[in-house]
Amino acid sequence: MRILTTHTGSLPRPEDVVIMLNAREAGELANRSTLEARVREAVADCMSQQQQVGIDVMSDGEMGKIAFWTYVKDRLTGFEGDESPPFEWADLRDYPATSEPLVPISPPPIRRRPSCNGPITYQGQRAVEHDIANLREALRSVNPEDVFLPAASPGVIAMFMQNRYYPNETAYLYALADAMKQELNAIHQAGFLLQLDCPDLAAARHLYFADAPLETFRAHVSRRIEVLNHAVADIPPDRMRLHLCWGNYEGPHHRDVPFRDIIDLVLQARVGALSFEAANPRHAHEWQVFEDVSVPEDMILIPGVVDSTTNFIEHPELIAQRIVQYAKLVGRERVIAGTDCGFATNVNIRQVNPAIALGETAGHG
Repeated sequence: MRILTTHTGSLPRPEDVVIMLNAREAGELANRSTLEARVREAVADCMSQQQQVGIDVMSDGEMGKIAFWTYVKDRLTGFEGDESPPFEWADLRDYPATSEPLVPISPPPIRRRPSCNGPITYQGQRAVEHDIANLREALRSVNPEDVFLPAASPGVIAMFMQNRYYPNETAYLYALADAMKQELNAIHQAGFLLQLDCPDLAAARHLYFADAPLETFRAHVSRRIEVLNHAVADIPPDRMRLHLCWGNYEGPHHRDVPFRDIIDLVLQARVGALSFEAANPRHAHEWQVFEDVSVPEDMILIPGVVDSTTNFIEHPELIAQRIVQYAKLVGRERVIAGTDCGFATNVNIRQVNPAIALGETAGHG
């Protein structure tokens, strides 16, 4: 039995797509239909590239999204408030010079983060229909084992876009969940796997809770799992996968919460697969967590066996070793080899050479 391969969703967009996405973000896009047509082409090319390099469970590469979570501001009402306050990772605050490599690839980076200033409802039907249609069109030319579409979780939206309307965080989270249900259900009803992007379950620790007791952060995670389960109540667990990470950037990460401290809570999510960082130097050792943790028998693990923040091309034998570590723990039939995170979670930040990310040098590995 061959172990399947996948990735985390976002892949580098072509330069002309980046330019048009930035123009749309700035309110300066001259022709919406031109962008839509180009994104459709980019999705087809992206899917073809994934097949060429041996990806079994593919995505659209998030070609039409400027970032994996800010896109929702255009699909939800209620986000016309002032810009949310800037945020700072605790590890980069300790070692500020390490943030310098995170430079924009096209000037200046545009990433609007409006705060919530009104009632939240879903208005993204046309946009998600375009995402689905682009995938269906691309599937005419490829033959994957399965296809997934990522979507921002209520928790990650709340993590980055401040609430200035709802009376408390819980009310804000449930409003986001009720609105995003439409997108999540649409993806499932179209026949695609739903990937729930939930970096808040780990990354929020060193973003907003760096100096708080662990139990305070665990309560934060538990609340978000409850809200997430509410949002996906209509979708069978085996048609969903959850992705969590500690922040997809090259930094010290010495403030990351250990996986062991949150894994019991994460496993309460009603999903069929769990995608997580397992390759980078801060978390590569945490396969040992699963020696002591009982993973539900119907859950698949998708460990990242390729780091998404480095231009090193890992040796195939190292990747094989990482896969085998997990296969020995839960069985090879319950492991899919993945990547730590997306290679282009924001179109304006480039950490990895696109040629490396897309596997054009795979034959030299």
